[in-house]
Amino acid sequence: MSDSIFSKIESILEEIKSANPQDAEQLENFRITYLGSKNILKGLFSHMKDIEPARKKDFGQMMNELKTTAQGVFDAKNTEIKNASRAESKNAEDYSKPPFPEAVGSRHPVSVVMNHMVDVFQRIGFVVSEDREIEDDWHNFTAMNTPEDHPARDMQDTFYLTNSIENLLRTHTSSVQSRVMTSSKPPIRIIAPGRVYRNETVSARSHCQFHQIEGLYIDKDVSFADMKQTLLYFAKEMYGAETKIRLRPSYFPFTEPSAEMDVWMGTETEKTKKLTKGTGWLEVLGCGMVDPNVLTNCGIDPEIYSGFAFGIGIERSAMQKYDIGDIRMLFENDIRFLNQFQSAL
Repeated sequence: MSDSIFSKIESILEEIKSANPQDAEQLENFRITYLGSKNILKGLFSHMKDIEPARKKDFGQMMNELKTTAQGVFDAKNTEIKNASRAESKNAEDYSKPPFPEAVGSRHPVSVVMNHMVDVFQRIGFVVSEDREIEDDWHNFTAMNTPEDHPARDMQDTFYLTNSIENLLRTHTSSVQSRVMTSSKPPIRIIAPGRVYRNETVSARSHCQFHQIEGLYIDKDVSFADMKQTLLYFAKEMYGAETKIRLRPSYFPFTEPSAEMDVWMGTETEKTKKLTKGTGWLEVLGCGMVDPNVLTNCGIDPEIYSGFAFGIGIERSAMQKYDIGDIRMLFENDIRFLNQFQSAL
């Protein structure tokens, strides 16, 4: 009996030595057969009781040789197959890689400037508020102290929807302010960025669509000085720490008093002379204290609360920042123009 067991061990040893797995699947089958948890070597140990005492040591040594040889064959073939796989992968085409050359996108100059402005105001506590572009007449005009027969409506040529005198494309993001004021209680501190529409002739300096950021701050004891300091902070963040501003009296139906804010650009170069029409001052936004009628229309008591509002045109700032001479270029999606802003943040 013991002779047949030793013969079987020798036969299995020859099988192991001659094994030549060619790929990962064959190697795994080899491992399961000779090294796995239920390998054939374990079955041979059950014959230990049938071995004469004088030969048990030889039996043990042969079993160890079987296991050691099997492990050696597995390790050698495993390394060989992995190296072959790496070499094959290195030479193979990777169809998951993007094509060459890789196209690099860019941010639109309007988006760059708008994101910068939003970031500036968010640092001092303003929260972004957005709403619909198709608006009703009350939120766009009446709530903002511009009733139907008010002459200020002539300041803005409006796109009304077909067969409707109640719905329109918003002419300013002030409609966002009216919606926030009618749905929230003070204190309110928001900025409203977005696209607006006016029925104007398209030219190098004007367009029928453009972007604004409007701001609104309402609380107890808000003053004109608070507004001036807020806008001075904004100007220094946008145009540099040494920037100077001035406020000129103006008129808007929803603020009283109202003002236009200019920043000092100087007249040292032909560019600044042209940009400022020789004055050195560049108009950048309109602002003012919220008219008490606006607060009343939106359900806020003007005897308790006051506030200020401002509105900034994004396209004008983008044109100034990037020296763009024609506003139409911002809306034509000309890839030759947009590619110039690949490095813009």
